[in-house]
Amino acid sequence: MALLNTLDSKFFHQQIPYKPMGKYVHFITLRITESYPLFQTDGELNKARVRAGVNTGKTISRLSMFKRKQSTPERLVGRELLRKYDLVKPEECEYNVKFGMNNPDCIIYGFAIGDSGSEKSKVIVDTAFSITPFDESHENFTLNAPYESGTMSSKGEGDSKAGEVTSRINQQDHIRPQVFFPSIVTLRDPTEASFLYVFNNILRTRHYGAQTTRTGRVRNELLGVVFADGEIVSNLRWTQAIYDRLPEDLLTSLDPLDETLVREKAIDAIESLMTEEFIVHNDFIGDSFTPLLTEVKSLTSTEEGIMQILQQADQEAKEYAKAHIKAPKSK
Repeated sequence: MALLNTLDSKFFHQQIPYKPMGKYVHFITLRITESYPLFQTDGELNKARVRAGVNTGKTISRLSMFKRKQSTPERLVGRELLRKYDLVKPEECEYNVKFGMNNPDCIIYGFAIGDSGSEKSKVIVDTAFSITPFDESHENFTLNAPYESGTMSSKGEGDSKAGEVTSRINQQDHIRPQVFFPSIVTLRDPTEASFLYVFNNILRTRHYGAQTTRTGRVRNELLGVVFADGEIVSNLRWTQAIYDRLPEDLLTSLDPLDETLVREKAIDAIESLMTEEFIVHNDFIGDSFTPLLTEVKSLTSTEEGIMQILQQADQEAKEYAKAHIKAPKSK
């Protein structure tokens, strides 16, 4: 059953193929921080020393958002919806503990269960980089742990340490709000349902990085989708092309970049980069993407619409699992 009217069915498989068939859809996404997230390893923010632009030869440090920092929150949002609408039982499929192997999350995003089997992810995500340099994109905070009274000193009766100021103070680098991470999320061999499943996960995910219950607010702005017979430009090159198009004084300022300007330059950069590709591609970017985005948002904002997507994706996943995935041997 067709779910979309704005796209030709030629872009999708009718069922999930077992072997790669050379169909790709790329979600052109701007990730915009809206609080103070942490993308870190071993207590330090992830960063990389790279060329500033395609044409700007100087080298700068950029914040890095590793692929797992992007894909894991998005697939967890999808899993939450599958449980909400009773398509996945918590006891049958638990992330990184026990995979059900026959639901949309497992089939689309993949799984590995030792000797029991594995499925390669059909979602390809690579490291994303901040447009602005590291020094202009983060700041250091001093963190403390107050007592129940709300102060930094203990006032409890009979407390031998009453009046003493706590030493529970720590410092931590945080990423500033309104830092932009251009990111291309790729889905290999999409069906219409798997396309909408991943699309919806990107739109709905709001928290990334460490301490996601307290900070890490990020908004995903989709600028377009590209259907192609191969992979397209990297996140880094797209980021560098955007950097080249922005005024130098804005890039070195502590003031946040203007979102409207970044969006305009990001669209211009990806459209220019796509003209250099040696693959067959159909682009829906900027104004040509608006009708599709409107239709998808209309579909995913109603219970009936989201149920249609999830049920069709679940049916396709179960058919694929039945045909191609062996059930684990009982011990």
